[in-house]
Amino acid sequence: MVSGILKLLRLSPSAQSVDYVRRKKQFQLHRLLTEQRHPKTWGLSFKIKSDTLEGLRKILSVDEEISNKIMVLSKKPKLVIQAVNAVAKAIVEGKKIYIYGCGSTGRLAKQIEIALWKPFWRQLKSSMLWEKLKNFLPSDIEEHLIGEMTGGDRALVSALEGLEDLQLIGYLQLIDNNIKKGDVLFAITEGGETSSVIGFIQGGLKLYGKITSQKKNEIKKKLYFIYNNPNEVLKLIKRSRIVLENKIITKINLTTGPQAIAGSTRAQATTIDTYVMGIIIEEAIYKVLRVFLTKDELSLVGFRNRTLSQRLKDFVHIPKTIFNLINDIAPFTELETKAYKNHHFSIYFAKKALFPIFIDVAERSPTFKLDPLDTVKVPRKSWVQVWTPVTDYREAWKVLLERRFKGLNPPFYKAHVSKKVRDKFLQHTALNSLNEVGQNQEALYDFSFSKYNIEKHPPRKGDLGVMICVDEEIDELLNPSSSFRSFLSLCKKNGSNVALLLITEKQRDELLVLLRSNIGDLDQDDHIIVLTMSRKDDPLNLRRQIALKMVLNAHSTAVMAKLSRVLGNTMVNVNPTNLKLIGRSTFLILSHVNDIVSRNEWKNKYGKTKPIKYAGANAILFSAMRFVRKLEKTGQTPEVPLCIIRVLETLRQKKCISWEETFFILENEGFENYLQRVLSS
Repeated sequence: MVSGILKLLRLSPSAQSVDYVRRKKQFQLHRLLTEQRHPKTWGLSFKIKSDTLEGLRKILSVDEEISNKIMVLSKKPKLVIQAVNAVAKAIVEGKKIYIYGCGSTGRLAKQIEIALWKPFWRQLKSSMLWEKLKNFLPSDIEEHLIGEMTGGDRALVSALEGLEDLQLIGYLQLIDNNIKKGDVLFAITEGGETSSVIGFIQGGLKLYGKITSQKKNEIKKKLYFIYNNPNEVLKLIKRSRIVLENKIITKINLTTGPQAIAGSTRAQATTIDTYVMGIIIEEAIYKVLRVFLTKDELSLVGFRNRTLSQRLKDFVHIPKTIFNLINDIAPFTELETKAYKNHHFSIYFAKKALFPIFIDVAERSPTFKLDPLDTVKVPRKSWVQVWTPVTDYREAWKVLLERRFKGLNPPFYKAHVSKKVRDKFLQHTALNSLNEVGQNQEALYDFSFSKYNIEKHPPRKGDLGVMICVDEEIDELLNPSSSFRSFLSLCKKNGSNVALLLITEKQRDELLVLLRSNIGDLDQDDHIIVLTMSRKDDPLNLRRQIALKMVLNAHSTAVMAKLSRVLGNTMVNVNPTNLKLIGRSTFLILSHVNDIVSRNEWKNKYGKTKPIKYAGANAILFSAMRFVRKLEKTGQTPEVPLCIIRVLETLRQKKCISWEETFFILENEGFENYLQRVLSS
């Protein structure tokens, strides 16, 4: 039966919408704690437009809950200690450590490998200390930890629809990576329900075949499931319940609460996941090295004799450091907001800090409905480019990944998906995405500081150039012939604004004097942020990576809130690219419409209105998705605000308003301005 709102809109639910409402209930996840609205950031999008500082305070205040959770964990670290011992044993025995995630947690898995594990071992192997270690550790130790994500390297750039909705994909990637019995597996999912991640950990269990009671405890030390929602909520979801009730898989629950932006788990959830996973690896390496190295030798590579609890507690200093930087972050936020508001672009330039920069930029796309990073074949659409100081795309990938780009083998995955996925919608979507995971994807993306990029998409007047320099790279700024200086000069020559984010052990004031007195290209309009953090007791560079992540998360979220790509503290510009995000979008439409029509001001102006139902909101969403797909020139058009405006305007005028009329309102008036016209409160 067609609901009242659908009759008014002259819409019938599509087959896909009917299927979603009836058969995809396990992906309707609006009851998860990570999907709820946080009271600390209520009204964020309205406040931040007039007061950037206060908006940033609201966003960063939620990070206090990470500190609280870590303090609790530091007092009861039994499961973390178990994981540390398992990783240490794997290192000594030459086994592999695999970390698997999807989306944000997939990027964190790769970050552990690329930005923490590999640089540490490569530096150690180049030192004299390796002589004492080389007979006891694998010669290719840097290759013994692998971070993988659903969809492989290509998925770093943007989501691949349909893949994360299939447990089969996680299992196939486990097989593809040649994981064996005895390897240590970490499956990380912020929601605790991601199908591909669940498929991965269940596949790890399958490796052991029939499990005897004597082997259960030993296998339990090899398999870990890390997540960020309460067990009682997750047990309502069948695929999550199967994992949570399996006594052979070790569960580490890192729930902190709602996110600063409802559902945006790239922030608090992924931050605590990255930190705890990083501490497990750091402590395991220390446990191995202290057998062979003296106290002084350990100190040379960054280790002091400290307990696991002390390492965990280190986190609490990071949000305090960042909170003290708010006065410096706010002008940076305003500078980038100004660029986009005036239809300009930004270019982020980094080398050592490339991976965390890349993560933040890539995750803006699905979170705020932005075009993903551009391929070399299209005119510029993405608001952001990421460049690194090399001269061709292959080298750029190598800087990013600490190795060559590695595509998946589409025929292998397609054969299994075609045979084993019965759901036609999921099968079709996944098969399409598998066209974009192969080795050919490497050449589609060029992040180099090449002549081609400089000529094709240079920084222009009104654009923003952002440089992130770490330690010795700051000295390169003082060298007129360095790549960093060349990028700075290019920006200034072309009339672009400039922001520098410097991560250093030096104090802010002395560094600012040094830079401004020695670099003629810098002027007072250019903004410099100095993040002062010691390298001592940070052997894997974990704490600095986390600090940079938190700064960028807060900054980019604030930019998007100032640009009305957030409503209140909900990500209304969410990109519905998978079943979970379709569910989130449906709930946003439902909750915002019903909140508005229940208000006395609405009733007084437009009369009493019945609330809409979930099925109706979902049917409207699928109709909007079809409409948006036809608008080739407006790929960033957000479906959720479009749906909310169409429903409210139809109810308000008591006649059907078309998608075309709705789109005109959204484009010319804007979502928040429309809401403020309809409801002054």
